[in-house]
Amino acid sequence: MDQAWLVPVAIAFGFVLGAGSAAAIVAAHRRGQRAVAVITPTVPEGADEVIDSLESAGIVLDSSNNVLKASTGALAFGLVWNQALVHPEVVGLVDTVRRSGEPIARELHLSRGPFGEASLHIFVRIAPLGTRFVLVLAEDRTESYRLEEVRRDFVANVSHELKTPIGAVSLLAEALEHAADEPEQVKRFAKRLSIEADRLARISHEIIELSRLQASDVLQKAEIVDMDTVIAQAVDRNRVAAEKHRITLVSGGDAGAEVFGDAGLLVTAVHNLVANAIQYSPDNSRVGVGVSHSDGVVEIAVTDQGVGIPESERDRVFERFFRVDSARSRNTGGTGLGLAIVKHVVQNHGGDVRVWSHPGSGSTFTIRLPEAASTPAASITLGATP
Repeated sequence: MDQAWLVPVAIAFGFVLGAGSAAAIVAAHRRGQRAVAVITPTVPEGADEVIDSLESAGIVLDSSNNVLKASTGALAFGLVWNQALVHPEVVGLVDTVRRSGEPIARELHLSRGPFGEASLHIFVRIAPLGTRFVLVLAEDRTESYRLEEVRRDFVANVSHELKTPIGAVSLLAEALEHAADEPEQVKRFAKRLSIEADRLARISHEIIELSRLQASDVLQKAEIVDMDTVIAQAVDRNRVAAEKHRITLVSGGDAGAEVFGDAGLLVTAVHNLVANAIQYSPDNSRVGVGVSHSDGVVEIAVTDQGVGIPESERDRVFERFFRVDSARSRNTGGTGLGLAIVKHVVQNHGGDVRVWSHPGSGSTFTIRLPEAASTPAASITLGATP
């Protein structure tokens, strides 16, 4: 059947959902077993241009649900992995459209990756294209679901946390005024004022970063990321702090691991884990960073020889502004936001982060991410079904 009308249909649906968030998935009906002899599938005429023009998820599948074409958004959202659709809910809707021949629209709550608690709220509109393909347009509505909860918690946490440095700055400014004729006192108060100002700046920066991670989808320009480079950069950022406390940084493990996502955010996540390990480790100790990948999972483990975390507090370490040892954290400049940022970066990449610890024996934080497929679906066009 002539597929030339794919382009106007796709464009029409794109206007319905909005250019900023529309996504297209072209799928075929899965039939239990793959056919032994089929007509060689090709991407319908004009579909490449439609998919490439979308800012969000777009996928083309053949009649055996092999991915012929996928946008970077489809990979970033975790809708496609190893050249196949991930979510049975989407496949089920495709089957329904195939059987009825009528377009349908649904709102779906989907997991973001193969593990972890992160999820997506997506509105999909599905319509048949001829007898072999199905067009699915998807609008990501995750942000609207999260926004109200984030606003409520954010305001409560920030108002509480900023009281300490703001109060300190106010008191130090008053002390400087009264010590105007005492140079040594002025120097001492000025140094303390500078420390509090730096701390306030760090809190503000991390609050903005965490708010950005929670309030919107930050993987707009996702790509294949080499984890060896990520770990090398994260470790390098912490060398000065480690040398100051004579802490040895060691990295190793499996080479060549790759994930699909944002390199800068992943460097930030690993950097925060290493910085946290240094912060809670004694001088003359060791912090290790190891990477492994197997069965489609990439693991990055950061291990320290520090004070450890009591069992009763392990479930809370990723909460915003939570500190295992508040006094130590404040003295070392900790904001209580580093691990919360790690959690949200990892969840946005469809993974999870875990912690093992024992008081007095140190801690191990492990990031788990879906491994990138060997051939990115966004850059392939299959010529035949094997």
